[in-house]
Amino acid sequence: MGKKSFKPGEIAPKSGQYEIVGPRGGKTGIERTVTKGEPLPPTRKSGEKYNLIDPTKH
Repeated sequence: MGKKSFKPGEIAPKSGQYEIVGPRGGKTGIERTVTKGEPLPPTRKSGEKYNLIDPTKH
């Protein structure tokens, strides 16, 4: 796993699209737009985390 995962409630280090991934790293296809400095929203299931997949360019 090359990407750093973030837990729900953690402060987003960068603005952009974050994908929810399962407890074992499986993709869910669900994305959330989060602004830098804001907490990541709750996930649907326990153990899910976020990966930054598309950082904002400006």
